[in-house]
Amino acid sequence: MLGSFRKGIEQFQQALKISLQNMSALYGLASGLLGMAKECRNSGAFRWAASLLEDARKVAEASIKSAGNSSCTWKLHGDILLTYAQVFPWTEESQSLEYNAETFKKSVYSWKNTCGLAAISARNSYQRALHLAPWQANIYIDIAISSNLISSFNQDNTLDKCTWKLPEKLTLGALALEGENSEFWVALSCLSECNALKQHSLIRGLQLDVSLAYAWAYLGKLYREENEKKLARQAFDCARGIDPSLALPWAGMSADAHTGDSTPDDTFESCLRAVEIFPLAEFQIGLAKLALLSGNLSSSQVFGAIQQAVQLAPHYHESHNLNGLVHEARMQFQAAIASYRLARYAINISLGTVLKSHLKDISTNLARSLSKAGNAIGAVQECEDLKKEGMLDAEGLQIYAFSLWKLGENDLALSVTRALAASVSTMDRISAAVSVSFICRLLYYISGPDLAIGSILKMPKELFHSSKISFIVSAINALDQNNRLESIISSSRYFLASQEEITGMHYLIALSKLIKHGTNYLLGFQNGVNHLRKALHMYPNSILIRNLLGYILLCSEVWGNSHVSSRCSIVDDSDSKNKEGLKLAWEISSAGAVACHAIGNSEPRFSFPTCSCQCTSSGAMQELQKCLRREPWNHNARYLLILNLLQKAREERFPVNICIVLERLISVALSNEFYSGKEAICQYQKFQIYLCASEILLQRGNIMGCIDQAKNASALSLPDSFQFFGHLLLCRAYAAEGNLKFSKEEYERCLELKTDFLVGWLCLKLMESQYEEQPASNIFELAFKEGSEGRNNSWNMWMAVYSLGMGLICLWNQDFLSAEEFLEQPCSLTSAESCIFLCHGVTSMEIARRYHDSQFLSSAIRSLSKAHITSSVPIPIVSALLAQAEGSIGSRKKWERNLRLEWFSWPPEMRPAELFFQMHLLARQIASESDSSSRVEGCQSPLQWVLRAIHTNPSDLRYWKVLPKLL
Repeated sequence: MLGSFRKGIEQFQQALKISLQNMSALYGLASGLLGMAKECRNSGAFRWAASLLEDARKVAEASIKSAGNSSCTWKLHGDILLTYAQVFPWTEESQSLEYNAETFKKSVYSWKNTCGLAAISARNSYQRALHLAPWQANIYIDIAISSNLISSFNQDNTLDKCTWKLPEKLTLGALALEGENSEFWVALSCLSECNALKQHSLIRGLQLDVSLAYAWAYLGKLYREENEKKLARQAFDCARGIDPSLALPWAGMSADAHTGDSTPDDTFESCLRAVEIFPLAEFQIGLAKLALLSGNLSSSQVFGAIQQAVQLAPHYHESHNLNGLVHEARMQFQAAIASYRLARYAINISLGTVLKSHLKDISTNLARSLSKAGNAIGAVQECEDLKKEGMLDAEGLQIYAFSLWKLGENDLALSVTRALAASVSTMDRISAAVSVSFICRLLYYISGPDLAIGSILKMPKELFHSSKISFIVSAINALDQNNRLESIISSSRYFLASQEEITGMHYLIALSKLIKHGTNYLLGFQNGVNHLRKALHMYPNSILIRNLLGYILLCSEVWGNSHVSSRCSIVDDSDSKNKEGLKLAWEISSAGAVACHAIGNSEPRFSFPTCSCQCTSSGAMQELQKCLRREPWNHNARYLLILNLLQKAREERFPVNICIVLERLISVALSNEFYSGKEAICQYQKFQIYLCASEILLQRGNIMGCIDQAKNASALSLPDSFQFFGHLLLCRAYAAEGNLKFSKEEYERCLELKTDFLVGWLCLKLMESQYEEQPASNIFELAFKEGSEGRNNSWNMWMAVYSLGMGLICLWNQDFLSAEEFLEQPCSLTSAESCIFLCHGVTSMEIARRYHDSQFLSSAIRSLSKAHITSSVPIPIVSALLAQAEGSIGSRKKWERNLRLEWFSWPPEMRPAELFFQMHLLARQIASESDSSSRVEGCQSPLQWVLRAIHTNPSDLRYWKVLPKLL
């Protein structure tokens, strides 16, 4: 009674263990299983519902054997069988791609037979119940419903509409017993085929009970069928007002898709609500049709709904056809082909009248999917069959021409294209625009740009009065340095009406500027960026423009643009639905976080980032994780998550927990069939994943595993510029293993391969110095100078990074004077990189200490001061070194100020012992001042500061030596 069927079933089962033949327990158990099965049906779990109903039938039959004269038991048995006939799904074998017409026919007939026999058995049980209790009017309704269901499976249309059918007669029998029962009047309306009787019955039912929600819903449906849209809407509104959980009114409101009263998105949402309330096959088929209009075919809700529709209505060709469209939208072309073939089989076994247009649509869809799946021969055969039947329309001609071109039959493709062009004048405006766009594109592919542009210039100007054609012509013109189509483009752009079209054109213009203003080796990124910035001022909410701007900034390789690119993109839930553009917002922000290389961890115990424009990856990783939860099959999201996690692991010194997560992600990624492809993107992502796996194994000490993964990466078919990094990792792995012979071989292999990525040369230079490889003359300097050319703003930064690397190498070799010379160069090339100034300042201080040269001490103060000013967050050590330098030249005030700054630069839990010791010196200096208690060093005595230093690091003897002097 409380609706908790699971608990009720458990209690009845316990009762039956005590008393095996207890009638009440048997009846309760069967009722509970029936209720639970209905819940499963409402949630779309049809197989589970059918399984529960089979168990319920057995329990009910056991109850009948014990008490066969109980009317309620026979009625319950009928209810179970009737529900079984309504929910029994088509067998899973139907999903096989090897299905043929004969096996499909047998399978559907078998399904119909199972459902029909269950409905017949249900009617027999109801008749037995009526024989035992003829005064029960509701049993007449049950018999009528089961009889109507049997007729639907038999598709018995022999009776005239004016003839009273058995279900109608039975319902009248129920009304004869209970004429004031409003529900019986509604049942008569549902079972009757006469619209006048339907209306009369529903109005009579509402006279008896005006709050009967489903009576209003059926009345709205009737008015909808009679094209009385205003009355239908009023009836549906009444039904929803009384009971918002009723599915039919929501489905009825979604029928306004073609009227213009509601937007496609609104009607789709209404139908989706109906499907979620009650998964009826007709509702689910309607949802897929509305998804086609609103562009939601690839959504998971539509996919699940149409799969259920196929299970419940395998004899409807529409369910298979729409299932094919959904698979096609999700790029599952083989499954789409199988569904279209099943739709054709379903038409062949249909007993009713099948319109020729339905067969044409299915065959056209099949040809299109065959072409998309790469089966051009099959697509051509389908188009030729359509041509023989006289059903080859404009879309079929496009598929035909495209497939012939794919087969290399260019002359035949052009012949079909001419036939398509000849029929353009007879098409409606939208079809004509699509056809002309296709003709322009195919001419470009077959004849090349010059002949295509010549043909376009000869076309009547009226054909270009369309926004769709404007995009195609603009795209062709973008690849033409002579701008021969400029006059056509300027006139066609007047037909860009919506904001989406205008922003899309700005998108295309920006891409054309990248091409036209670029060189042989580098795109004109700045021109594209400038145009998109202007467009963004006009349309600041355009996701398309924002994403393209972010993507171009990320690809431009200009230093610092990775931070700006992440700010351009707005990541939200709608981003996953909007697939327009080259990259999505979450892809750009995630790639930007990796490109920055400074994750900006909020916990400074791992590192103190010096990047002035922090690109925090925490948000990027959260979005990637959300995306993977929504789309577990999204290999790109998993790939970017691996890269971001590797960045996080590197900053946190490769903790075990992150490494384990990375290993699992990599294992799942490499098992994806996407990476078995030979395309460049597949091979490149696989290469990067192998390198990530190798790096993790290297950091965890598994050298052999690291070498194996690096060899896997090096074995992929990629350009030398990428292969360089596979052999660089092998060089590191062999060096870590102590195998310097193999390490040297890999080092020389890297020199042979070379790379366009400057960071690779820098890493190789560091390897050369660290493992005492023979210096490769000036190859590194030349590679850096050549690689930096044409990078505009990045040239100074890359040369600064190279000089920084050379300076660090000199520091490792204890050559401080050479290190200072190298580090001085990047200080003049950059003005905002605190790490460079810090390195130069430290080196200058060391030289000043060794050689007692005050000139280097002044240089150290200048560099350390710049390091302090340019850092986005206070960097520990900088202020302490600056205090030491200022103190060395006798500036007491600056020494004190910098020591205080150093105190606040450290997180409280990370302050080192030396800082406490320095604070003791500061406390001794100001002990005599009256306001010393307000300062940080005055909050404790010198003795307490030294005790804290000893407590933090008891192994330092200097602290112990000072302690007796303070006691």
